[in-house]
Amino acid sequence: MRSFTKSGTTAVKRTAREKWRYVIKNWQLYVVFLLPGLLLTIIFKYLPMGGVLIAFEDYNVIKGVFGSPWVGLEYFRRFLSSPDFMSYLLNTLKLSIYGLLWGFPVPILLALLLNQIRRTGIRKKIQLLIYAPNFISVIVLCGMVRMFLSPVGPLNSLLGISTNWMTMPEAFRTIYIASGIWQTAGWSSIMYTAALANASKDLEEAAIVDGANILQQIWYVQLPAIKNIIVIQFILQAGNIMSIGFEKAYALQTDMNLPASEILSTYVYKIGLLNGDYGYSTAVGLFNSVINVILLILVNQVVKKLNDGEGL
Repeated sequence: MRSFTKSGTTAVKRTAREKWRYVIKNWQLYVVFLLPGLLLTIIFKYLPMGGVLIAFEDYNVIKGVFGSPWVGLEYFRRFLSSPDFMSYLLNTLKLSIYGLLWGFPVPILLALLLNQIRRTGIRKKIQLLIYAPNFISVIVLCGMVRMFLSPVGPLNSLLGISTNWMTMPEAFRTIYIASGIWQTAGWSSIMYTAALANASKDLEEAAIVDGANILQQIWYVQLPAIKNIIVIQFILQAGNIMSIGFEKAYALQTDMNLPASEILSTYVYKIGLLNGDYGYSTAVGLFNSVINVILLILVNQVVKKLNDGEGL
C-alpha cells in the first residue's frame, strides 16, 4: 500500500513537471492569449484605483488629482460624525444580510427540485421560464414592480384595496429582496444544476436500493456533490454584503420610503454626481469597499473553521 501511494505521488510530480516544461517551451502562445485579458484588467481595474486619492483631497477638476490640496482624513471624520451615518449603514446592511439569508438558499432548492424532474423536455421548459427574468434589465424590472404595486395595480385589485406600497418604508425591503430573488434565483441555480449532473449515479442507485427516500437522497448524496460550490458562492456573496448597486434602490426610491431605501451607494451617487462633492463621495465609497474586504476575510475564516479548513 505504501509503495503504491509513493508511486502515485511520483507520477503526479512527473506530470506536473512535464506540464510546466510545456508551458515554458510555448510561453509565446500563453502570452498571446493572456495579454488582452491582462491589459483590460490593468486598464479598467487597477489604473482607476489611483482615483482613491480623491478621498483625501479637496478635489478640484481644474487642478486635477495631483494638484488638489490635501485634506487627509477630513472626509472620513465628516461622514462618521454625520447624524445619517448609522441610518445609511444599517439600511445597507439590512438589505444585504436579509437578501443573503432569504435569497442564497433559493437557487440551491431550485437546482435540487429540477434534478428530481427526470423528463428532459419538461425540465428544459421549466428552466427556460426561471432563467428568463435574469435577462430583464434592472430599470424595466423596477418599472414592472411599480406598475404591479401601484394603487390601481394587479395586487391591489386582487386584494380589493388601494394601498400605495411604494410609499411604505416598511415594505421597501420586502419588495427589493423579493424582486431580486425572482429575477436572479433561476440563473444562479445553473452552477448547482451542472454540479448535480456530475454527481455519482452509483451512489444514487445504491441509496435507492438501500431504501433511502427523496429527502435522504438529497441530504446524503446530492448536497455533498455541490458542497464546495455552495461554500465558494456563500463566501463571495457574504463578501459583497456592502456592494449593493445604486440602480435598483434608486429606481425604487420615493420621497416617502427614503428612511428605508437610502443606502450608501445611492448616497454616494447623490453626493458625488448630483452635488459634485467628489472628494466626500469617494471617501464614502472607499469606506464601503474597506468594509467589504474585511467582511470577505472574516467570512472566509469562519467558513474555514466550519468546513474542515476549506475556504476560498
